[in-house]
Amino acid sequence: QVQLVESGGGLVQAGGSLSLSCVASGLTASASRYSMAWFRQAPGKEREFVAAVKSNGGASNYADSVKGRFTVSKDNAKNTLYLQMASLKPDDTGVYTCAADASLITSSLGQAYQYDYWGQGTQVTVSS
Repeated sequence: QVQLVESGGGLVQAGGSLSLSCVASGLTASASRYSMAWFRQAPGKEREFVAAVKSNGGASNYADSVKGRFTVSKDNAKNTLYLQMASLKPDDTGVYTCAADASLITSSLGQAYQYDYWGQGTQVTVSS
């Protein structure tokens, strides 16, 4: 059974940086064959796409709200997805959750319902 475990969340002041990790286990194929993504959900708001890395060496995608500030990367040897966040804003506050799927096309990377596997999430709080 595929499991995703996030870590690295916490409290940071606006303008600061934070790095998240998501370790996958129980994968039925090489991690390189999975597209992986970060989503976030703020209190009272819907879940939104943050960033993703497509399978098989595909490109990375970002939500417009985080472009230029966040960097997503994937280490297939370690089955790990990363999210480096810089210039954080209070609007970045939320629960950040990792997702994975083995059969996505590029246009589906930002669609939460397309992902089969989800982690429990890690809280990121940015104070003003």
